[in-house]
Amino acid sequence: MSLTFTVPPDFSGQRLDRFLVSVLDGRSRSLVQKLIADGHVTIEGRDSRPNLAMRDGERVTVDIPDVTPSLVSGEALPLEIIYQDPDVAVLNKPAGLVVHPGAGHPSGTLVNALLHHITDLSGIGGESRPGIVHRLDRGTSGVMVIAKNDAAHQELSRQFQDREVEKEYIALVWGVVQAGRRIDAAIGRDPANRQKMSARAKHARSAVTRITRARHLPGVTLCQVAIHTGRTHQIRVHLSAIGHPIVGDSVYGGVRRRVAGDLRAVLRLERPFLHAERLAFKHPRDQRRMEFSVPLPADLMGVLEDLPEWNDDE
Repeated sequence: MSLTFTVPPDFSGQRLDRFLVSVLDGRSRSLVQKLIADGHVTIEGRDSRPNLAMRDGERVTVDIPDVTPSLVSGEALPLEIIYQDPDVAVLNKPAGLVVHPGAGHPSGTLVNALLHHITDLSGIGGESRPGIVHRLDRGTSGVMVIAKNDAAHQELSRQFQDREVEKEYIALVWGVVQAGRRIDAAIGRDPANRQKMSARAKHARSAVTRITRARHLPGVTLCQVAIHTGRTHQIRVHLSAIGHPIVGDSVYGGVRRRVAGDLRAVLRLERPFLHAERLAFKHPRDQRRMEFSVPLPADLMGVLEDLPEWNDDE
């Protein structure tokens, strides 16, 4: 597919890659830069580079390569698909499942499961990430939406980028946190540990988290959490930053060596107590509102049921 754009006056002097991100809906800057590097972008018929300054009236042509089938193989892994149509699939991701193949996880991922269970999943999103428009951490369970074609992928990506998607999580945290708490702290890669994120990083991106509901139990709080952005480890980083790490989160300070006897149920946790409970978005084809919720899985529910005062009337 070949697309041609004319540079408007307000983009004169701006970088080529920034201009293309603005006109190619749903495509990230890194993907745009790859298109340029691979020779798929020309200006007035000449080769280009990402930082080339645009001029008013120039014609920019982009050749979008055809979708290539994923080279990742399907695997018959258990997967609960709660809804699907020709454009999207919505699933309940189990904890412990990595979303897409990568270093240390060449197989056994959500993508491998998707390729087995969904026969009409295209190769959009890249060979290792077909259909993936957002992700959940390996240790996080809950609801996810998958795009099944290029148009759906672009529109859903736009909705996530424009913060139109509603995302709510359930988290059990240490200490007392009040409903209505808003955490507005930029997040970036931790300079001391590249495997972690930090709210004190030099190079950070804005992130906002809200505590919408809170149930106080002895020593812990069960929170309903809404996020307006989708940064890596956002909820885990933000709650740790305010001194209330997620119970069971060994990376961000949520595992304690000494636990009071009535809280010993939390020692059974093999992952952070974090669950993506609700997801709402507009259908990419007709814009009707779609909303999906999935209950707490057995491992998390079992911990709550063994905590003091859980079965008492609120």
